[in-house]
Amino acid sequence: MRFVRPKKGLGQHFLKDQEIARRIADTLVEYKGTPVLEVGPGMGVLTKYLLQAGHDLAVVELDLDSVDYLEQHYSELDGRIIADDFLRLDLHKLYAGPFCVIGNYPYNISSQIFFRVLTYKDQVPCCSGMVQKEVGERLASGPGKKAYGIISVLLQAWYDIEYLFTVNENAFDPPPKVKSAVIRMTRNKRTELGCDESLFKQVVKTSFNQRRKTLRNSMKPILGKDCPDYPLPIFDKRPEQLSVEQFIELTLITSQNLNAACPPGSVD
Repeated sequence: MRFVRPKKGLGQHFLKDQEIARRIADTLVEYKGTPVLEVGPGMGVLTKYLLQAGHDLAVVELDLDSVDYLEQHYSELDGRIIADDFLRLDLHKLYAGPFCVIGNYPYNISSQIFFRVLTYKDQVPCCSGMVQKEVGERLASGPGKKAYGIISVLLQAWYDIEYLFTVNENAFDPPPKVKSAVIRMTRNKRTELGCDESLFKQVVKTSFNQRRKTLRNSMKPILGKDCPDYPLPIFDKRPEQLSVEQFIELTLITSQNLNAACPPGSVD
């Protein structure tokens, strides 16, 4: 087998620009010695540079044609090619300690991949790679920007995110219909949110469901229409104006109101 035909159903756009592949591999230069898991290596254009850099590399690939190609062309990966779906892997069984994640991520599941990484945030010090430009902008955007949204807040709570550079369509085979971006997520120093994490996620998602409205309106599905804290200045804001820290503050306010409405141990 010389080549693998890209499969539309898997969202495959194989990177062919060698310089771009090298630059992506360089995003992990500071993590040499930390095991690296590459997601969706395809025919190994990025794999090659990760191996040349001396990384302790394993790859996970769902496409069996690509798996066959990698087995034939990358003997260095013997026993390190995982023919599986990254989104379903129990990464605790693969890594007992820290590991980095990298890839030319399938555009149709890139957000799911980052949320999966978030599940292992205490083990993943760095996650980098290629995504659709629009997704890269959402990941890295800060408060007050149009692209700032749910995924921005939930990931930036735990990671510092950099938009590194834009990649044109002709760097791929077949060329996608959109531009791409290379991003890097570096674990920040936060060890806990200081609020209930599941409620934090609910607050962020609920508030952005009506992002053009003030929080006084968008938070009604959780707090109801008569919340006594609605006069607070934070409820005058729209969700895209809030920083991660302010969303934590909003979560604490929400928790206090929910507990007041239904104190622990009370019976409805």
